[in-house]
Amino acid sequence: MKQAFFCLTTLILAAVLFSFVKPLPAAKKPNVVIIFMDDMGYGDLECFAGTPWHTPNINRMAAQGMRFTYFYAAQAVCSASRAGLLTGCYPNRIGINGALWPTAPIALDTAEQTIASVLKTQGYRTGMVGKWHLGSKEPWLPLQHGFDEYLGLPYSNDMWPVHYDGKPYSDTSTNPRRKYPPLPLIEGNKPLRYIKTLEDQSELTTIYTERACRFIKESKNKPFFLYLAHSMPHVPIAVSDKHKGKSKDGLFGDVVTEIDWSVGQVLKTLEENGLSDNTLVIFTSDNGPWLSYGNYAGNTGGLREGKGTSWEGGIRVPCIMRWPNKIPAGTVCNKMAATIDLLPTIANLCGAALPVRKIDGVDMKSLMFNEPGANPRDELAVYYQVNSLESIRKGPWKLVLPHRSRTYKLNLPGYDGFPGAQPEVDVPLALYDMRRDPGETLDVQQQFPEVVKSMLVIAEKYRLALGDDLTGAKGSERRAAGKVQL
Repeated sequence: MKQAFFCLTTLILAAVLFSFVKPLPAAKKPNVVIIFMDDMGYGDLECFAGTPWHTPNINRMAAQGMRFTYFYAAQAVCSASRAGLLTGCYPNRIGINGALWPTAPIALDTAEQTIASVLKTQGYRTGMVGKWHLGSKEPWLPLQHGFDEYLGLPYSNDMWPVHYDGKPYSDTSTNPRRKYPPLPLIEGNKPLRYIKTLEDQSELTTIYTERACRFIKESKNKPFFLYLAHSMPHVPIAVSDKHKGKSKDGLFGDVVTEIDWSVGQVLKTLEENGLSDNTLVIFTSDNGPWLSYGNYAGNTGGLREGKGTSWEGGIRVPCIMRWPNKIPAGTVCNKMAATIDLLPTIANLCGAALPVRKIDGVDMKSLMFNEPGANPRDELAVYYQVNSLESIRKGPWKLVLPHRSRTYKLNLPGYDGFPGAQPEVDVPLALYDMRRDPGETLDVQQQFPEVVKSMLVIAEKYRLALGDDLTGAKGSERRAAGKVQL
């Protein structure tokens, strides 16, 4: 009898206490903004490499947050990199490789969960502005991948029937780009207008910025996720009249100056709407610079090679994260992290469950909050081409596996929008110490044979799971991309 009375009393007391416990208000869930650049190199920002052009807004973001000096793209090319960012997977796990053409037969499968679809389970409003590049037909556009609204280009801004000089191809041209469809600026699922000239291209950064700021204002009373994926500084580069000549360092400098303005507008909008302290802002890039374009390309800050390669200049990208009173201001993280780590990190921060399907990212919250000894990612597989395992990062080491790679070293780059040659060369097995040799200039495999041996074991682990075209390994964990009806 006493036991029954005690249990009843306990239940009543628990019910009373529970009545005073309110669920966490939606406004307390952090907002998330990802600003994703296109072909911006590690050395293109003043706060990373001391560039000739001034980027005060990005500098301020770094001063108020954390710079990541060993931050890696999922792959050194457009579509694959974006697939990795949004899904937390190595792109080859989910069947996405390279840069998808307008007529590509594959797209990001709608069965794959994205950051947007994960956050929608927690009541987030989700918006995307800018370059998508994961399927250009309506069934594969952002609204079918968890985004509530979308305005932007379905693929790269150079995938249009226009020559490097900005003039349309003639009817007699043999260039395959002549057959590209008009480049649409899509709103929702339908074209809003078409980008036909370089002057049209010069409006893109402003259009994206204004729409991003509008989305923030309209979402201020509800937790939101904004993915702002700029088309610049991917060629053909263009800048609005209000920023022409501002950098005093040519068109590329002007483009970066306008990007800095855009970042400033986003930060200003957050501040004016009282959202800064509850918003995580992430700034990074899809891959390194396309060096064959010379003065219309960025720079790697001394890292080797560039876009389209598995050298550091192709895969290591600038990254800044700001979240006042959460991420320590003015800090630098020298630990390894990657874009595939953003989904699990954001899911954790926002109280969302991870995708049901297997992903490859790790929660990097401990790095962001500068916790002592934090090192959630100690290794990274670097794939390129369709499914070629080209290198492995482990601790301070990088093992480059034999493969063929483009190189920018054998020819002069192009000029004023015209590309130079980018021939392919054979790359032998090599080991680099990234602590002392970030430029990958000295192969030390003879001095550290045991390191090579242990890293070859790691490579085999990835081959068994994800395959490797270079060795014929098929991989047991790969999933198919979506099949596009052409």
